Amino acid sequence: MNDVEKFEEFLRRFYEKQLLASAREEKEFVGIDFSILDVMYPDLADQLLAKPEDTLEEIREAILNVDLPGKGELEPRFYNLPKSSDLRIRSIRSEHIGKMVTIEGVVRRASEVKPEIKEAIFECPDCSAKIPIEQSGRILKTPSFCECGRKGKFEMVDKVLFDARWVMVEEPFETATGEKPGEITLYLKDDLTTPEMQRKCDPGNRLKVTLILKDMERKMGKGPAKTQMDIYGIVNHVENADIEWEEVIISKEDEEEIKVLAADPKVYEKLSNSIASSIYGLNEIKEAIVLQIFGGVSQMMPDGNRIRGDIHILLLGDPSVAKSQLLKLVSKIIPRGKYVSGKGTSAAGLTATVIKDEELMGGWVLEAGAMVLCHKGIISIDEFDKMGREDQIAMHEALEQQTVSIAKAGIMATLPAQVSVLAGANPKFSRFDAYRPIAEQINIPDTLLSRFDLKFILRDIPDKEFDERLSAHILESRLNPKIVTPLLSSIFIRKYLAYAKKNCSPILTREAAEALKKFYVDMRGLYTGTDTVAITLRQNEALIRLTQSSARVRLSNTADIQDAERAIRIMKKSLQDLAYDVETGKYDIDRAEGGTSSSQRSKINSILDIIQKLEKQFGKTVPRDEVVISSHDEGIKEVEANSLIDRLKMEGLLYEPKSGFVQRTH
Repeated sequence: MNDVEKFEEFLRRFYEKQLLASAREEKEFVGIDFSILDVMYPDLADQLLAKPEDTLEEIREAILNVDLPGKGELEPRFYNLPKSSDLRIRSIRSEHIGKMVTIEGVVRRASEVKPEIKEAIFECPDCSAKIPIEQSGRILKTPSFCECGRKGKFEMVDKVLFDARWVMVEEPFETATGEKPGEITLYLKDDLTTPEMQRKCDPGNRLKVTLILKDMERKMGKGPAKTQMDIYGIVNHVENADIEWEEVIISKEDEEEIKVLAADPKVYEKLSNSIASSIYGLNEIKEAIVLQIFGGVSQMMPDGNRIRGDIHILLLGDPSVAKSQLLKLVSKIIPRGKYVSGKGTSAAGLTATVIKDEELMGGWVLEAGAMVLCHKGIISIDEFDKMGREDQIAMHEALEQQTVSIAKAGIMATLPAQVSVLAGANPKFSRFDAYRPIAEQINIPDTLLSRFDLKFILRDIPDKEFDERLSAHILESRLNPKIVTPLLSSIFIRKYLAYAKKNCSPILTREAAEALKKFYVDMRGLYTGTDTVAITLRQNEALIRLTQSSARVRLSNTADIQDAERAIRIMKKSLQDLAYDVETGKYDIDRAEGGTSSSQRSKINSILDIIQKLEKQFGKTVPRDEVVISSHDEGIKEVEANSLIDRLKMEGLLYEPKSGFVQRTH
């Protein structure tokens, strides 16, 4: 019995129903479990791995021998290859060329689906004979002669086309920590380019791919051919390999343990203490991060408006308060988490971009950035204030709408970016000044600052009692590392998260909603009759998300009054850190979101009033020194008066007709 007959016997025994169903439904492929072939015909299985192209031809012939309706041509696609065939992309070597292997990676960029010629038919101008030429590679093959004896050029009169696409995948984040991710280009054709498969292989998706490795001449400009080759893969089978919450394996024992912890009144404390347990203190911030990783519930409104459930947190801190460590540790807890540093991050690297790749992709192609690759995960962005202004602005859509839209070089696309952002930033002048608005102390646009649900300041203030405890904690953890072992392992926390996200979608109770409403209305009513705004609707939306997340931690499908109270307490801490105006003793949301606080607005109006009064004495052009002297009588210090005058000049309310003089722009 030859190999074709063996394959035919295997197919009739195990896959006859699937073959008939695929043929009736006019599918172009049949999926085959490699492990079954390996058990029944180990010699054929080994042959498939070692010489896949020849073996696949034999399998195609065997499929044709099975009586099937229609054409009977189905492409065999193999999955579930043995562990020995799994390769890291960076581990691919010349010895693997021509072999069938399995890799896992995240799609970084992808070309459009384009037609390619499978068979070109040429006509002889002398005898009108049709000459079919099978095509392979990227250069069109033409006949050199006809049976009638004619040589020279022949006109192509017909062709058989198929669809094809190139994608570039790189190693997943967790396998490439601390090193440049390996990458490889893949070639997909026929049924692997259907609209459904195209969506599956778009940038940002994580795939497990069965492929045949091939070599290709490396293009290095004009001149003679080079000895260095590139490796690419001809794809045989693709499946989605995203570590989704629904796919985290939870045993019965795990489920029981999760339910016991959820019923524990100290569940929040235990989860908080298990996040960055080596970092002392920061309890309220850790609790806020717990609510962030559990997340609220996204909701689609009847008018089509989608309300996000993901929570964004910004940590603003003095040097050496463990922001970076906290960000790194959080990004490792959940699937598709990623840590990036703002200084080395661009808008293209975070969101998406369009690049030109004529060699393989055939023109302009879409490339996904980190926020798209972290879809349904969390991204920690350190040194957020060090990013370029244009790069920060590019994040506006991703933070609120949770999509990344791009329209460049004829490519118009919207990529999903449902991701929670945990960002860290430092003040411009090394340490925070409680008397100055936040906008003056960090390089973050006002509009971007307002999109964070919670903002906390981590200050390094000398305190003898606290410093003693902190120093003792650090020394003890070095002498005996076991004392900082987390109460809950990261694996268990991941399972807890997966279970909560899968089984709980909390809805606000009437009591919880009333508590949130009362807090919002009371805060808004603190300074009725003034221009001070203590809280806005953005904080109201954030309170709802925090309340839902608090309920999800308890595995409850209803967000009760206790969840609302926890959300209010954390929001108050955030407002206390950034929105409290020390000068006026009031909460002023404009202080926290980068706007002009009411005290600043009052001083600006005082400066303008002073200039207007001095115009009666000096005319339209007023000496700057006189304005500063008069401002002192209004309680405005010299440095601040000069700063406010410069600000008014920048905003176009004042200008300087000559050195040392200012004039209003009427």
